[in-house]
Amino acid sequence: MTVPLRSSAQVPSERLEEIISGEGRIEELSDSELGSEDEYEDMGTATPEEQANIAYLECVRIPIHEDLQTSTSKTQDETLKVILPFLEGNPNEFTLNSHGISQLQRKKHVLYLEDALDDYPGGFAMMDASRPWIIYWALQGLTALGEDISEHQRRTAHTFSLAQHPDGGFGGGYGQLPHLACSYAATLSLATAGGEATYGSINRKTMWHFLGRMKQADGGFTMCQGGEEDIRGAFCAMVLLSLLNLPLELPNDSPARQQGLTTFTDNLGDWVSKCQSWDGGISAAPGNEAHGAYAFCGLGCLSILGAPKETLNKYLDIPLLVHWMSSRQCTPEGGYNGRTNKLVDGCYSHWVGGCWSLVEAATTTGIWNRAALGRYILAAAQDKKGGLRDKPGKRSDAYHTCYNLAGLSAAQHRYVYDEGINKGLGEVGLGAPFRWKAEGLYEEDTMWDASDVVGKIHPVFVIPFRAVYECRRYFEDKEGF
Repeated sequence: MTVPLRSSAQVPSERLEEIISGEGRIEELSDSELGSEDEYEDMGTATPEEQANIAYLECVRIPIHEDLQTSTSKTQDETLKVILPFLEGNPNEFTLNSHGISQLQRKKHVLYLEDALDDYPGGFAMMDASRPWIIYWALQGLTALGEDISEHQRRTAHTFSLAQHPDGGFGGGYGQLPHLACSYAATLSLATAGGEATYGSINRKTMWHFLGRMKQADGGFTMCQGGEEDIRGAFCAMVLLSLLNLPLELPNDSPARQQGLTTFTDNLGDWVSKCQSWDGGISAAPGNEAHGAYAFCGLGCLSILGAPKETLNKYLDIPLLVHWMSSRQCTPEGGYNGRTNKLVDGCYSHWVGGCWSLVEAATTTGIWNRAALGRYILAAAQDKKGGLRDKPGKRSDAYHTCYNLAGLSAAQHRYVYDEGINKGLGEVGLGAPFRWKAEGLYEEDTMWDASDVVGKIHPVFVIPFRAVYECRRYFEDKEGF
């Protein structure tokens, strides 16, 4: 048998020049920006670690190759050439773990996320409305890396006190209109930061009225006043209602009440059911294309409505969904894409990878490839400068850092739904998500060492378990609004 050779690959930025035309590109990296850090030259005979990686990748390649070339297949082939050097070798020259895979660069990622919480130059003004998200991504990423974020409590509370709208909910910043996505990110940030003063800064009464205005007669929710109705709204609303222990009865001023509805959950399960597409995935709204992030929103929404075994099987075709989710895991990369015929992207490590715990709670365990996902995140998604990314050749950012780490947590930990835990918490009003627990580490065919393990993350709320339970407990102990 001949000894494998390392793949010869160009600088990722040069490869991406071939893949993506300049028109409509969101992000373009120049060679000067990447410098020599992501270069990978043909170094001849592979090391033993590389030989093992190459052998693994060869064994998981799809055996059938379609001769017909399309723009999609060409893009996929060229993208794989960019990624393969990182899966086969170690272009970043990271220290390898005992499996021959790059170790988790914990310190670098912590520094990257701490910087994400700092001031931004004027060029980032376009991101102003995303401020709640940037804070959430950074705080959640830091906790996943084991960092104490208590020093950010007062600053987090102050920031969102300015973003809280007088009529309820949170906007992107001071003076901005309330939006369910901003309200979701702001509330998760406040819950993660913790502390009574932080919790107490949330005006739950106006939030309740804001959610009432978003509820629609068909069961779904709009994202903002007069905005789009989609499955993000359903999930965000359920998270807020459950985490903040808000009344399930609709406010008297809710337009949906005028249409005959009485609670926030009326018609909701049926509406989510209509979002399942013909191929098994879940779309933003009935009739749309299935998407990984919408799948997580739909599953998360149903997992708040009740026990997953009950709600998921009642409202979804689970076998068809499992087939669609399995098809999102790319071969041989090991990471996930978000839609059919799309490229692997590190954020779907969570948006699809995070779905499996919810689906397994409704079916059975051992139905997804955790090790392959862990391999992709550690080998290909870590940036040499810190932070995690979509794929080699892309910049790291707080968004991809947060969701790569959440996906790694889902792969490493066994999250189990157990009706017998946390008795006395969540007994009334959307209490199902408080029945989750972490039941040890996944230990079969792993690609990580103990030093690569990240923190436990609640599979529905995507913040630490402690933050979930302390936040709900605080509002359960609080009388009235």
